[in-house]
Amino acid sequence: MIEKRQFYIGGAWTDPAIKNDHNVINPTNEESCAIITLGGQADTDAAVAAAKAAFPAWAATDPATRIAYVEKILEIYNRRTEDVAQAISLEMGAPIDMAREQQAGAGAYHIGTFIDIAKKFEFIHPMDPNTPGSMIAHEPIGVTALITPWNWPMNQVTLKVIAALVAGCTMVLKPSEESPLSAMVFAEIVDEAGIPAGVFNLVNGDGVGVGSQLTVHEDVDMVSFTGSSRAGKLISKAAADTLKRVSLELGGKGANLIFADADDKAVKRGVLHCMNNSGQSCNAPTRMLVQREIYDQAVATAAEVASSVKVGPANESGRHIGPVVNEVQFNKIQDLIQKGIDEGARLVAGGTGRPDGLNRGFYVKPTVFADVNNQMTIAREEIFGPVLSIIPFDTEEEGIEIANDTPYGLTNYAQTQDPARANRLARALRAGMVEINGKSRGAGAPFGGMKQSGNGREGGTWGIEDFTEVKSISGWT
Repeated sequence: MIEKRQFYIGGAWTDPAIKNDHNVINPTNEESCAIITLGGQADTDAAVAAAKAAFPAWAATDPATRIAYVEKILEIYNRRTEDVAQAISLEMGAPIDMAREQQAGAGAYHIGTFIDIAKKFEFIHPMDPNTPGSMIAHEPIGVTALITPWNWPMNQVTLKVIAALVAGCTMVLKPSEESPLSAMVFAEIVDEAGIPAGVFNLVNGDGVGVGSQLTVHEDVDMVSFTGSSRAGKLISKAAADTLKRVSLELGGKGANLIFADADDKAVKRGVLHCMNNSGQSCNAPTRMLVQREIYDQAVATAAEVASSVKVGPANESGRHIGPVVNEVQFNKIQDLIQKGIDEGARLVAGGTGRPDGLNRGFYVKPTVFADVNNQMTIAREEIFGPVLSIIPFDTEEEGIEIANDTPYGLTNYAQTQDPARANRLARALRAGMVEINGKSRGAGAPFGGMKQSGNGREGGTWGIEDFTEVKSISGWT
């Protein structure tokens, strides 16, 4: 168990004795598993001041040196992967095998990918062969506030921190108060790697406190936020007074279009993807749109697959899903499942209440609704739980129309064996990412959305560029 820790701020460990205590709840058993201390305005100011003071030297550091620091971070991260996995499993309920393979594994994957791409990134390059002396420089934007969510802790921490480090930015990381333990392990990793004091700073806090303080701080040049669309709107408004850059990766309501010619595993693949991480993924395919010819069979298959998904404690090995993160999320999901029933959707798997035999912990039944229409609440709102809505459609045009009829635009999916149709769908679907026939995005592919799913891109070249200013230079010799 991770005990009460100090938090990393301004390049040194500080005494939390006078700070506010916050219980971190283990969602597996609803008991306190750790106590952290929430920072206040003085902590935020100290962290920002440290980052501001460290910026000139770090920005002037040769990119190769910055990359070498990141390589050291990866070396230590790989050594401490089990610590990271145990922390994530404890704080947000990811089953331990999943925490090791996917949750902690995502951090190592992104760090390694950034190293490869940073070595090829041109921080300064000619604008065009036909304009001699005209150069484009990618320079670090400055002090960055990195606000990360609880659902994929290391995935989001590494996508932001490593990109900012490579770009030459200094930073203040505010992890979610629901999942701070893995972030503090990560802070120890960064500290051991020898990153210069003030370059990386961590302040624990909630959104109303430290999050808001960072958003409006006049010495913060950029806010990179991952979380709900509601919070993203508030951050954008609050940051407007200082005209700082705001990069947002927000919610989603992904459509998964399954055509009559889809492969035999398309429905099963879609259900399992929706249920992964207990449905707590912004890019989950939570709306399954099925062509009428195969609709009845798809519903039966989806119900069978969902009913086979096991739910259990996070500390036990196995291929099951764990609890959702907290009581607030549990109650929200229960209310939305009931809303689906009340609005006339046909419940074919799961439902309200905890799974049999699990009377304590924030466990949700893997749930599937059929005969959903796209105006129902369960088709419009991001549930963020293991709940799938199945919607029938007839033609390709109708499927596209339903898929795009949402305020979100993060990830859409398509299942068809017709290459021409697949390519049409890839262009017609209004989302920042489209995945076809179960093909995952390539290493370094940009992650991000459009509409109310946000405006930034994380990962790879685009993730580094997000933390830079573009400078035009003429007369270069």
